[in-house]
Amino acid sequence: MKIKDIMLKDLMVIPLQAQTKEGVIDEMTTKLKENGIIDDYDLFKEGILAREKQTSTGLGDGIAMPHAKNKAVKKPAVVFAKSDAGVDYDSLDGQPAHLFFMIAAPDNANNVHLEVLASLSRLLINPDLIQKLKNATSAEEVETLFDNAETEKELEESASESAQTTTATQESAPRPFVVAVTACPTGIAHTYMAEDSLKKKAKEMGVDIRVETNGSDGTKNRLTAEEIQRASTIIVAADKKVEMNRFSGKRVLERPVSDGINKTEELINKAINQEAPIFHGEGDTSKDDNEYDKASGLGTIYKDLMNGISHMLPFVVGGGIILALSFLFENWFGSESALFLSFNTVGGAAFNFLIPILAGYIAYSIADRPGLLPGMAGGLLAVSSNAGFLGGLIAGFMAGYVMILVKKMLSSLPKSLAGLKTILLFPVFGLLITGLLMYFIIGPVFSTINNAMISFLGSLGTGNAILLGAVLGGMMAIDMGGPFNKAAYAFSIGIFTDTGDGRWMAAVMAGGMIPPLAIGLATMLFRKKFTSAERQSGLSNIVLGMSFITEGAIPFAAADPLRVIGSSIIGSAIAGGLTQFWNTAIPAPHGGIFVIGLADNPLMFLLALIIGAIISAIILGIWKKNTPDEGSLEMHNI
Repeated sequence: MKIKDIMLKDLMVIPLQAQTKEGVIDEMTTKLKENGIIDDYDLFKEGILAREKQTSTGLGDGIAMPHAKNKAVKKPAVVFAKSDAGVDYDSLDGQPAHLFFMIAAPDNANNVHLEVLASLSRLLINPDLIQKLKNATSAEEVETLFDNAETEKELEESASESAQTTTATQESAPRPFVVAVTACPTGIAHTYMAEDSLKKKAKEMGVDIRVETNGSDGTKNRLTAEEIQRASTIIVAADKKVEMNRFSGKRVLERPVSDGINKTEELINKAINQEAPIFHGEGDTSKDDNEYDKASGLGTIYKDLMNGISHMLPFVVGGGIILALSFLFENWFGSESALFLSFNTVGGAAFNFLIPILAGYIAYSIADRPGLLPGMAGGLLAVSSNAGFLGGLIAGFMAGYVMILVKKMLSSLPKSLAGLKTILLFPVFGLLITGLLMYFIIGPVFSTINNAMISFLGSLGTGNAILLGAVLGGMMAIDMGGPFNKAAYAFSIGIFTDTGDGRWMAAVMAGGMIPPLAIGLATMLFRKKFTSAERQSGLSNIVLGMSFITEGAIPFAAADPLRVIGSSIIGSAIAGGLTQFWNTAIPAPHGGIFVIGLADNPLMFLLALIIGAIISAIILGIWKKNTPDEGSLEMHNI
């Protein structure tokens, strides 16, 4: 299979009309939809924007490679587009982008397709090809350029292999040797561009290099133990987790994958000069406290907390909804019915794991696998001592840092006892210290705090309850899935877990549903303020909003943050406050409109939702300016 088999002439946009980054994404995504490459415009675009949020795919030198791999893609394809004027694409070098390659890969893409996409990525580091593409005026010319470049690349690789064999037999003086690993979240573009860039620069510098790629088609050119041992330094140019323990005791230079494309000479020089810290994997007893200290304090707290919450959420959603259904069956059939008892037992089994899972995976994030046991045990002790959700949070962080301390305390043991650490000493000391601290100090203290907080929330007057509901609702819309959103959700889950009170769940659910609902409503009420692509997305946002999936609003917020987020916060805060004014409660942690039947005062919850969505939609519609060109595919962005 050749590049021309996936970069079809019908998919080329010459010239590109869009003048903004969002407009480029819209225009190229529309091309994919029109040609039947994708069947869900919004899902694919969401994947593109999620990748852009991690790091811009504007690589510099006038090239941008937006890409996504998800279920919306029916078959692999590449859209080529050329802008003569250039577009500000947040490129890494700050310069406008002229050449755009939007890569669409299906979830089930086979290795042949992925290898072709990788080949395309490798070709784009050739400056001669890039210049010729910038001068191209037709789809036919672009296709010919890639055909020729692909043929030249194959001949060059064949000649290079022969030359390396000859050189290896002729040279007596050893050349510097480094190894590298490249990886990006989707694994279909940057991974292979970084590989080729590093190889090319190493050849220019007279350095031998081996590059392992962690792409969508799995690990290729896997580094051997002998190569790792022989290398002076390991370069890890990656934006996702790669296997690191094999590098224990070696100097490791960790950088984003974009540096593997744009800063190759710097990386290779640092590797040759061994300007990198020594990496110590799990179980390594020779760790220098000044290098690669995993317990880096406040800088990792959010990451550690999110690790706990993300692992807890399946238990929250599955167990919570089944428990809520059991209460519904109790009302209908009585507390002795088989339906109530079975659903209540199953849902309760999952729900009982919430706090231990939360604490365990917070500790795991901090101290790796040795932290899991004391973390989960600490979470279970928080439940048994009535320390609640807050006690579980403290247990997780405490267990993680206790294990870091235990590791340091045992680091001076003889190497002959190293095997005892992970199998005996870490579990025993980690559990003992964490358990005693929970039993004598954390449990009693946070039990008192937890009971006081629950009493305080139970005694809140109407005014204060409305205020808290408005704050929680507004927080759900501030960053739509970010830290504020997660903090409000975690608070409500904590109260629900400890008391079964679903009042605050009603506030956060309403607050999280408002942004996509309001955007969808605004696209219908103020059609001239939105492009046709936005209006299509607006319809799907209504469905996402009804399902309590706030993230559907992210593409609109990215294009026009002030107006979209500002109006969403106002509507969400109003809805959250109204849920408390009308004493609504939802005994389920997720589900949106589909669990309203389980709510207390469900009609009042619906009314709060409608009022908040209408107010937010009207504010957005009035505030937003008219689209400059009704026929344009660009998303309005000021």
